[in-house]
Amino acid sequence: MERILGIDPGSRVTGYGIIDSDRGRLGFVACGVVKTTASYPFANRLNEIFDGINEVIQVHEPTMAAVEEVFLSQNPGTALKLGQARGVAVVAAMQNGLSVSDYSARKIKQAVVGYGQAEKGQIQHMVRILLSLKGMPSNDAADALAVAICHANTLRF
Repeated sequence: MERILGIDPGSRVTGYGIIDSDRGRLGFVACGVVKTTASYPFANRLNEIFDGINEVIQVHEPTMAAVEEVFLSQNPGTALKLGQARGVAVVAAMQNGLSVSDYSARKIKQAVVGYGQAEKGQIQHMVRILLSLKGMPSNDAADALAVAICHANTLRF
């Protein structure tokens, strides 16, 4: 059995989702978000992401991690901030001894919904179904769970 941490990086909100994968069976463990303090300088917000991901790893003890790649934004400043948030999440995982795999948004959507242009609501709905969740996870948590599901499917095939 593998315990997979999926991460959907963001400079304001970083989603995380943890699943267990055992011979094609997926089990929900936890999901949530690491919210940064908007009034803090950007460097402090990066540290909040690092600390938050560290805490998630220490509490849930995943065996590997998967992170969504940065997409090209129309705003270069936004893309740079997103890349830095992604970087600190990757470093947190690596510092805890986890291997880290990267997936494009298109590949994640294809793995979960079957369509690379899927909308956020479709991802939330399919994550809920695939993991037999009673409630609907937030967008960021659902995206992170989708990253973990994509990685589980990649490992299986």
